[in-house]
Amino acid sequence: MAALRAAKKALRSEVKRRVSALSPEEKRRQSLLLSHKLFKHPKYVSAQRIAVFLSMEDEVSTQDIVKDVFLCGKSCFIPRYESDSSHMDMLKMDSLQDMETLPLTSWNIRQPAGDDESREEALSAGGLDLILMPGLGFDLSGRRLGRGKGFYDTYLERCSRHPKGKPYTIGLAFRQQLCTQVPVHEHDVLIDEVLFED
Repeated sequence: MAALRAAKKALRSEVKRRVSALSPEEKRRQSLLLSHKLFKHPKYVSAQRIAVFLSMEDEVSTQDIVKDVFLCGKSCFIPRYESDSSHMDMLKMDSLQDMETLPLTSWNIRQPAGDDESREEALSAGGLDLILMPGLGFDLSGRRLGRGKGFYDTYLERCSRHPKGKPYTIGLAFRQQLCTQVPVHEHDVLIDEVLFED
C-alpha cells in the first residue's frame, strides 16, 4: 500500500513536470484539437446529460466543450467538490451566463456554493450519459492518476447504483499526460476511453 502511494506520488511529480513545460499556445492547440475530436465522438453526439469538469491551468481546457454542450441543447452538469471529504456532486447549470456568476474556489475554478440547494443533482433525477474526466495522468488501459482525493472514484461508485447504471467515461489528456502504466488500487475505477492527440 505504501509502495503504491509512493509510486503514484512519483508519477504525479513526473507528469506535473512534463505538463508545466508546455507553453500556453501548445495547451490551447491540443485542447482545441481534442474538443473537435470529442464533438464528433458518437458517445458525445448521442449523450443528452453530460458532466464536464471546469479545467485548471494544467488540464485540457473544457471552455469550448461547455459552450458546445449548451449550444447543442444538452444538459450540462459540473462538479461541486467538498474539500474536507471525497464527496462530490454533479449539479445542473442553466446557461453559460449562469456559470459565469458562480463563486470561485481556492483552486480558482467556479463551482456552485455549498448552500445552493436549488440545483438538480444528476443522480437525483435521470443520471448521466457521459462524464468527461480530469486527471493528472492516464494510460491506454483506462487507468487514471487523479489528484489523490478520490472524488471521481467515489462518484462513479454512486453512479453504478443509479437505475441508469454507470455513464460512459472519457478522460481528456494532453499527450504529455500519457503514461506507460498508471499504478492503481482496487478502489480505482477504470475509465472507458482516453482522448488525446494521436
